[in-house]
Amino acid sequence: MAAQNGKDLLVKVDMNGSGLFETIAGLRATRVSFNAESVDVTSLESQGGWRELLSGAGVKSASISGSGVFKDKGTDERARQLFFDGETPGFQVIIPDFGIVEGPFQVTSIEYAGSHNGEATYEMSLASAGALTFTAL
Repeated sequence: MAAQNGKDLLVKVDMNGSGLFETIAGLRATRVSFNAESVDVTSLESQGGWRELLSGAGVKSASISGSGVFKDKGTDERARQLFFDGETPGFQVIIPDFGIVEGPFQVTSIEYAGSHNGEATYEMSLASAGALTFTAL
């Protein structure tokens, strides 16, 4: 796999619940993280004293974080609305030359910042809120 352009990692939100996904505009940096908890079932009978994990158990989760500048009134308002209403709409994360991850996420934090001689910026974090699907590109 060749080097990828960071701007091609896109986070899209369902704008109205009908599957109309739009890129959250103004993001400059984006991070996606996948996690799976392990369930330790090690006992005195474990071979050689090695840890044993229960296959298929534990909680899977994903998180998205990003930062950027205000560029698009529609997606800016949608992100703010999702936070204050506690909604968990569909999101798509397009990872170049890898695939598309899709499913419900909740906006868990939004931070706004700005200096008197610079642009207004924001940071947001999302947490998975249900089953995710993966489609390879």
